[in-house]
Amino acid sequence: MRAAPTILHLDMDAFFAAAEQASKPSLRGKPVVVGGLGPRGVVATASYEARRFGVHSAMPMGQARRLAPNAAYLVPRFAFYRAISGQVMGLLGRLSPLVEPLSLDEAFVDLEAGGLADDSASARAVGERLRAEILATTGLTGSVGLAGSKMLAKIASEEAKPDGLVLFEPGTERALLAPRSVRIIPGVGPATGDHLRRAGITTVADVVEAGEDELVRILGRSHGASLYRMALGHDGRPVVAERDAKSVSVEDTFDIDLHDRSRIRLEVERLAERCVERLRRSGHSGRTIVLKVRRYDFSTLTRSETLRGPTDDPLVVREAAERLLELVDTTGGVRLLGVGVSGLADYTQEDLFAQAEAEAEAEAGAGGDEGGGRAEAGDGVA
Repeated sequence: MRAAPTILHLDMDAFFAAAEQASKPSLRGKPVVVGGLGPRGVVATASYEARRFGVHSAMPMGQARRLAPNAAYLVPRFAFYRAISGQVMGLLGRLSPLVEPLSLDEAFVDLEAGGLADDSASARAVGERLRAEILATTGLTGSVGLAGSKMLAKIASEEAKPDGLVLFEPGTERALLAPRSVRIIPGVGPATGDHLRRAGITTVADVVEAGEDELVRILGRSHGASLYRMALGHDGRPVVAERDAKSVSVEDTFDIDLHDRSRIRLEVERLAERCVERLRRSGHSGRTIVLKVRRYDFSTLTRSETLRGPTDDPLVVREAAERLLELVDTTGGVRLLGVGVSGLADYTQEDLFAQAEAEAEAEAGAGGDEGGGRAEAGDGVA
């Protein structure tokens, strides 16, 4: 824990919906819901006007329409949202070299690393200035939480919503956390929460009272000890500037189950091309191609193929995905398809061969054995 609230958490307010309202004056002040519009679509974001009707993210779109039939329902425009997110992340980058994006609309910032804050007053000033700059740059509002740890900074930003700033003074963590639900602690999801509730533990104060030994008995050594530390307000997780991507994937859920094998193959080809576009935008290549198929009965199958080396070639990814499709029985219909690439790298197979050629030519120019240079590089690729 830090002695000053120099970890900042920014969470943009109803980001997708707010971006649509800002770009279309006719939507301002009206309920807006962004998400998949088909029968199986879900809500990605609801404006605060729509939330008054009970609409919230992850809700089935059909239910949202019943709750707010007069709202504007829009499909997401991710390229538009990414452009705005880039502006916001640029403002955060001016505050510190340590910015940890969590999504398009959410990030942690280490203000101490940026040298802009070392006490509560300076941290609050930075946070207020950031909120003003975001509004001036994008026309959107963001909520800011400031604390001595990531956990408390995120809780503070939730309390600040919408369009506010909340600062938790270091040293007050236990009092702040005690009356809150145990679900507020990172890592406590529905299953763990239910497990703890059955043991009579529902608040953070209950966690502290139970003690570490009891939590270890209930949840196991690692999870129990971690939960106890968090309940005491001890969160030493650093802000990490680079969050290494482990995979890139895209998937589609279809309004009507697909039965035609040719149509399914075409959808796999289309997903493979979209996946490669995303892969290239991230600056990566990958060597393991993954196909995901959810069938009519909700059973989900995954198949994968690992290549000799990483690639970002759309033809290679598409052909691998097609081969994987041949291994899957789609009789009865398909409701979801996905294509992903894992085993990411920041180079491609072709780059390696080019590097081998360059090294071989350099060795030949220096009087070395060209064949030996090529053989060594080839072994490295394999």
